[in-house]
Amino acid sequence: MMKKSFVRHAALAGLIAVVLLPAGSIVAPAAAQIGGIVHDPRNYAQNILTAARTLEQINNQIKQLQNQATSLVNEARNLQNLPTSTLHELQGQIDRTRALLGEAQRVAFDVGDIQKAFDARYKGAALSGPQAAMVANAEARWTDSVGAFQDAMKVQAGVVGNMDGARRSIGTLVTASQSATGALQAAQAGNQLLALQSQQLGDLAAAIAAQGRAEMLDAARAAAAEAEGRERFRRFRKGH
Repeated sequence: MMKKSFVRHAALAGLIAVVLLPAGSIVAPAAAQIGGIVHDPRNYAQNILTAARTLEQINNQIKQLQNQATSLVNEARNLQNLPTSTLHELQGQIDRTRALLGEAQRVAFDVGDIQKAFDARYKGAALSGPQAAMVANAEARWTDSVGAFQDAMKVQAGVVGNMDGARRSIGTLVTASQSATGALQAAQAGNQLLALQSQQLGDLAAAIAAQGRAEMLDAARAAAAEAEGRERFRRFRKGH
């Protein structure tokens, strides 16, 4: 390609030199009759220059078309969708964590259920009723605490189990991002990585909530036991 360009420019320079020569320095006549046809060397040189310029313009237009074609190809790549999706796996991990939270024993993650449980076993009449009722309520509170700690451990185990799936998803998405052919694929890989991060934050929140529930129920059991102890002592003193 460079050789052709050099030859073309050399020819153009030669033609320009011919045209710019003084009239007296041209050995051939300005016009000659060859075979009955009048031949004008200057006119011939001008025609060649015009043709060369036209060819140069055509080459420039071809280059512009090639650049436009390359731009269209790049735009098409930028609009290609990411062929990889981890959404289904992420949703499955979220569903497993939610299912574990939904299996909460006795005192569920529900405001109404918590209120009923505390009214029945942790305060008021539950701490000052008949002896048999007090014993039953104390046992129920102990069962609440043990069940809550068991639930927290199950949620934590589920979160740890989800880490294997998260590791696979990270590897898949990072590979897809690095091999993305366009801006859209790179952006979609980034969005899925953000979704994975959100899922992991959700698992962390679930584990903290389950652990907090267990600790709060145990603290409530201890407070109820203290109140119950005072009631028992009051009755003891009253009986003596």
